Amino acid sequence: MDAGFTAEQDEIRRTLRELLRKHCGPEELRTALDAPAGHDPALWTALADRLGLPGLALPEAYGGVGCSITELALAAEESGRVLAPSPLLATCVLAAPLILALGTEAQRSALLPRLASGALTAALAVPGTALATALALTGDNGGEWAGGGRAGGVQARRVGEGWRLYGEAGQVLDGHSAGLLVVAAHTGGFARSRTLLFLVPGDAAGVVRVRQTALDATRPQARLQLRDVGAELLGDDDGDVLGALCSLGDTAAAVLACEAVGAADRVLERTVEYVKQREQFGRAIGSFQAVKHRLADVYVQVQAARSAAYYAAWAAVSGERVGGLALAQALEALRGAAAEGIQLHGGIGFTWEHEAHLYFKRASGDELLFGPVHRLRAHAADAARLFGPGLEVTV
Repeated sequence: MDAGFTAEQDEIRRTLRELLRKHCGPEELRTALDAPAGHDPALWTALADRLGLPGLALPEAYGGVGCSITELALAAEESGRVLAPSPLLATCVLAAPLILALGTEAQRSALLPRLASGALTAALAVPGTALATALALTGDNGGEWAGGGRAGGVQARRVGEGWRLYGEAGQVLDGHSAGLLVVAAHTGGFARSRTLLFLVPGDAAGVVRVRQTALDATRPQARLQLRDVGAELLGDDDGDVLGALCSLGDTAAAVLACEAVGAADRVLERTVEYVKQREQFGRAIGSFQAVKHRLADVYVQVQAARSAAYYAAWAAVSGERVGGLALAQALEALRGAAAEGIQLHGGIGFTWEHEAHLYFKRASGDELLFGPVHRLRAHAADAARLFGPGLEVTV
């Protein structure tokens, strides 16, 4: 592994940081959160036009930039620093790779150029609250999560040459505003049950979308109801949907780990700046040994998480699956950095007007969506057979 960045990677990071500094400050962030889409469409357009960010990891043949998941992860680190609300995760990290991996040539040609240009956004809709399970981050994604029979999930049935979907999906990232929905559904009945992915326009008849109040407002979520909705099968019946979701989970975890590291690094910077300015007993509180020790511990934790996240982003290109472990370490570092930031900011750190609580909510929200830290680690240990046969970790 080459630990140095290429000139192209440095340029991506520099340009993106500069753009986000200008257009995604604290005031702009709060304004975007209150917008109907949950993000600033003008910022998304700027990211697409100036950086080609939506198509960064898509092939040039489909209008993308042709970079790898590593570059996308580094871009996510910069967006994580400012908690930039955007369709980046839902569209570029979750939905687009599935279309690229499973879609027919006609589907790729029709959809990927629009996704790469930023003109179209997409969302992955997984039944219930099973996103972490579907992505095989906290357990094996055997497919049971997609259906649930009459008790719930999303069901698909063939009608003539097409498909009809009915059911409900919760915690759909950007599901209230996405122009395209990639829906995981259960089909085939009990004896021949299987999980398939379907393409549904966001404004299709029978789709009811409601934006939900989420713990982390910077990650807008929606609840989708599919009431006998017409859908197009993604790819064909023989596609390895569960395998594609499993691979997607590892790369998504690597991107999320880099994003969390960016957020942790920024909240640590803000805290260090503050303790240098705030005075107590006639001196800056940052000069007290106890405060130095606490911040030194956070710094070590963030740097260790950064190393793990960078390695996961690099390893994802070669198919080595370490994203879950990197995500666990990064979320733990972010939670610790945000908690210390709130404490060391004193009374102001607990106020709604300050940014510190947003970073803590990002860590907590991501654990709810993608799996608690202990479950991410337990599944990684089981997958590596760390404890041998019959000694699997249970949580």
